Amino acid sequence: MSTVFDALRLSTVSLDVAAAQRGTPQDIARRQQTRLAALLESTLRGSRLYRSLWPAGTTPNTALHQLPVVTRAQLMANFNDWVTDPQLQLDALRAFTADPNRIGEPWLGRYMVWESSGTSGQPGIFVQDAQAMAVYDALEALRRSPPPKPLLSSWWDPLGLGERTAFIGAIDGHFASTVSVRRLCTLNPWLAHSTRSFSLLQPLGALVQALNAFAPTAIATYPTAAALLADEAARGALRIRPREIWTGGEYLAPGVRDHITRQLGGAVRNSYGASEFLSIGWECAHGQMHVNADWVILEPVDEHLRPVPAGHAASSVLLTNLANHVQPLVRYALGDQITVHTERCRCGSPLPVVQVQGRHDEPLVMCGPDGRRVTLLPLALSTVLEDKAGVFDFYLRQIDACTLELQLPLEGEAGHQALARCCAELQSFARAMGLGAIEVRGKLGQRTPRGRSGKACRIVACAKT
Repeated sequence: MSTVFDALRLSTVSLDVAAAQRGTPQDIARRQQTRLAALLESTLRGSRLYRSLWPAGTTPNTALHQLPVVTRAQLMANFNDWVTDPQLQLDALRAFTADPNRIGEPWLGRYMVWESSGTSGQPGIFVQDAQAMAVYDALEALRRSPPPKPLLSSWWDPLGLGERTAFIGAIDGHFASTVSVRRLCTLNPWLAHSTRSFSLLQPLGALVQALNAFAPTAIATYPTAAALLADEAARGALRIRPREIWTGGEYLAPGVRDHITRQLGGAVRNSYGASEFLSIGWECAHGQMHVNADWVILEPVDEHLRPVPAGHAASSVLLTNLANHVQPLVRYALGDQITVHTERCRCGSPLPVVQVQGRHDEPLVMCGPDGRRVTLLPLALSTVLEDKAGVFDFYLRQIDACTLELQLPLEGEAGHQALARCCAELQSFARAMGLGAIEVRGKLGQRTPRGRSGKACRIVACAKT
């Protein structure tokens, strides 16, 4: 299977990424402004939606803050007018992403496509061309900070041919991480023999057994999943000792990081990314999160979308993707809460440092029929409700060790049908995870609770006593 890759573009971008990393903050700002002007020019030329939204007289040199904020729901509702290639049609792309057999397959031979979760109340579909993928590839390859390897290991295996990487996530959907792993293995066939994907939706015992058999030297997963694996290592069930644990997609609390490091034994490296821009930030050897500001603009704002000064926590953040001209994202309400720091990092990077406080969905610890504790991961639960039941706006609250309460904003017959699907899928998933019967109480006509950031905390554990 072919994939979206342009060696010349990658070489050009890689040289620039490497040069920018050795430059100054002023160099980063100049690159950012040049790329913003190019993005605005192509968007004015190709996107009917943005032309209708932007003030009359907008030019490539218009200041970013003068343009309106856009949301996912707004863009998805006008998808065919949003994109700059008329061959990209939403109905066809939805049919494509509904087929798990086509994960990682190029659309029209020249686009990578992935879907996002429904955290904001509606799933999104995001299309990347060769230029955008070259940027993501270069940022991932050149700016991630791998932990140091033991000298003997580096001497015996300088090319890393003995590495075995395990990706652990929701592998049956067209999600950015899953598509990226498939694409990477297609581009580098030798990686297909040393990289395996493991589903978070399988019972924990089966996952632990599969990881023990594979014995990965590196793990890529979500913080809550890594913490769960650390629990299994602590009780002696998981017997792997990876040298590297790459986490992303969720908030990584300091205590969770310490627990993962202590029990799994490897160095933890966290990253910050989204479906809207795959490689927003990377963590340096000093543990600081750096934003790839030469290719993405983040504007921290308060609850009224007013700018928030550096050093203060924002209620939300607006994202502008400078790499993707086929599906422009300009002042897009991402919803994450971040704090931008003013001081430069000791690592010497000219890129700004941010503290990210992302999604706060919680793992649910339930009680099995034999009294054994079973942890249901938030990513797995949201995937079950979104992919299996087709519900994206929900609030799942744990009442006790055997009972969940599911709130949906829907009402009437549609609400009752959606609630029945959700309850059936949750109970089926619980049985598959070894819980046996659980009670799922439903409430209709309930708005999903949201924090000040505007992002929903959709899965909440019961209070510890």
